[in-house]
Amino acid sequence: MAAVKPPPLSLLLTEWPRAAGTVARLARDWRGLADQPRGDGHRVMVLPGLFNSDRSNVVLRRHLDRLGYRALGWGLGRNLGARTIGADARRLIARIEAAAVDGPVTLIGVSLGGIMARLVAHRRPELVRGVITISSPFAASPRATHVWRAFEWVTGERVDDPVIAARLAEVMAPLPMPATAIWGRHDGLVASTACRTDACDALEVPSGHLGVQLHPAVLRGVGEILAQRLSSEAR
Repeated sequence: MAAVKPPPLSLLLTEWPRAAGTVARLARDWRGLADQPRGDGHRVMVLPGLFNSDRSNVVLRRHLDRLGYRALGWGLGRNLGARTIGADARRLIARIEAAAVDGPVTLIGVSLGGIMARLVAHRRPELVRGVITISSPFAASPRATHVWRAFEWVTGERVDDPVIAARLAEVMAPLPMPATAIWGRHDGLVASTACRTDACDALEVPSGHLGVQLHPAVLRGVGEILAQRLSSEAR
């Protein structure tokens, strides 16, 4: 795996001001975002980023609901990595199994949540209709981020552990269902090149990392991706 450097400090230091700008854009653009194709009512589960909970994704889930999907949180509390989802992701898989009672579920994961979404999609593909990752550094070492030390502290795992390397290799492999990576070249926490591969579709957005799931371009992008997939399935 080629070494990928984390973003420059100049981007990291502007994350908070840009997050404030994202909130301002959301307030301005919220109503207009409803003018998107309607969904088909299938279930979409949103997985939060490191140390975040379902509260961080309320806006995204509300947007999906008003487009006609059935948006769900993961219901596992704060994302503390393996401490939350269990060994071999068994707790997360159990939640997705319950959600998939009416058919496969689309998984949308923010940052670490996207890595987890891809992991489950590989291990239980019959449960997953499609995957969308948002600023998720699944395509490089955790050291391609400015949060790898926080990851170790929160999760209790070591990024140099062979188990982590094996898991990342699994996550990075091409998925057997539609997958799209939403990424931003101005991300100050994770390297933008770590958030996508040539084996999946990719959508660039003009956003930093903090609050990325609130950015109007991301909300609109998610709606467009889901609509395009519905159109492809109908052909």
